[in-house]
Amino acid sequence: MCLALPAKITELLPNNRAIVNLGGVKKEICIDLIDQVKEGDYVIIHVGYALTKLDEVEAKKTLAMIQQMASR
Repeated sequence: MCLALPAKITELLPNNRAIVNLGGVKKEICIDLIDQVKEGDYVIIHVGYALTKLDEVEAKKTLAMIQQMASR
């Protein structure tokens, strides 16, 4: 089973890299696979790659569900 998680882009870096906030942890990822991202966008990440953009409402719903499952 693969797990891809939503994360918010907090900083764009050179060479198609970005810093994301993943549950309070800053992580550097590759954004080669998606077009036109900007700081504040939410993306789905898997093994260090952004796979697709996600709208903010859907990202926050998904993050809330993950947080709820983690608190059980």
